Amino acid sequence: MRSIPNFQMAAVLASLAALASVAVTSAGAEDRQVSVQTVENAETAIFAGGCFWCVESDFDKVDGVVETISGYTGGTSLDPTYRNHTAGGHREAVKITFDPDVVSYEELVEYYFHHIDPIDMGGQFCDRGHSYTTAIYTLNDTQADAARMEIDAIDASGVLPSRVVTVVERAGAFYPAEEYHQDYYLKAPLKYNFYRQACGRDDRVEELWGAKVSG
Repeated sequence: MRSIPNFQMAAVLASLAALASVAVTSAGAEDRQVSVQTVENAETAIFAGGCFWCVESDFDKVDGVVETISGYTGGTSLDPTYRNHTAGGHREAVKITFDPDVVSYEELVEYYFHHIDPIDMGGQFCDRGHSYTTAIYTLNDTQADAARMEIDAIDASGVLPSRVVTVVERAGAFYPAEEYHQDYYLKAPLKYNFYRQACGRDDRVEELWGAKVSG
């Protein structure tokens, strides 16, 4: 389950004041996204990066991404739900459909790493446990090679204080999450943005990668 650390009242009020100025509408995302059926050569990528609300929000900003679906994968149980996916060994993940003529898989992998904490073995940000750990689920050898090459490049660069612990695994069954989880950042923007800020996701990503991120 998601957890949010305690905050002093001043920080909470400041956060709410900032969020009050943020206007997010589902119409904007719908206008941006291209129908999957209109992309003849659409491809799929699957990334686990902690809270799937946040991963979905991040990738919906990428040109060439035409669909994102939050769900569960990597475990052994059938038809997992939000309540029981952890017991079945699943991670929260996002299935991404993209147009390779606009954005490459390699570019998506690079973007993914720059929006997570890939050196955290215990979860992501305030969310702890296996279901929130990071993983790239590959659909073929080409994707697997691209993912591992990016990990090797990050490790060789020395940009992070320790080595990447994100795992690369062959994709298995992907189970879409409940409807209320889909596009949660659009359905409940105030709650979503407060959760994201309170969880420290963007602050930690900026600390690691040196770039301001907003989801």
